[in-house]
Amino acid sequence: MAKLTIVRGLPGSGKSTEARKLCGTTGAEHVEADMFFMVDREYRFDRERIGEAHAWCLDRVRSLLAEGRDVVVSNTFTQRWEMAPYLQLTKYVDIVEMKGYYGSVHGVEPEVLERMRLGWEELELEK
Repeated sequence: MAKLTIVRGLPGSGKSTEARKLCGTTGAEHVEADMFFMVDREYRFDRERIGEAHAWCLDRVRSLLAEGRDVVVSNTFTQRWEMAPYLQLTKYVDIVEMKGYYGSVHGVEPEVLERMRLGWEELELEK
């Protein structure tokens, strides 16, 4: 059965870099909502389409897993509920948390970053 690796962290924490590294090592496919906004190799974010981007991301992950392919999905996933639909796709899931800060390549405003930091939910570890 295909394996899913979720890479979560705040903007600028190194999620995409880590996801690409994992894919290079394992041969998994990399998917993230930011890919939805790539047009002619240029990132064109549209805040009004963020819901559509996340729906696209989930559908893409679902399709790849259904094909039996391993997937690494990297999004902020600041809240546990954001990961829930992904966790239902397969029982083989790893979660990697990125805690560094290397600067946001997409120019996320400091107040948005702070709001996300304050809303961060830690994972509840199984006992």
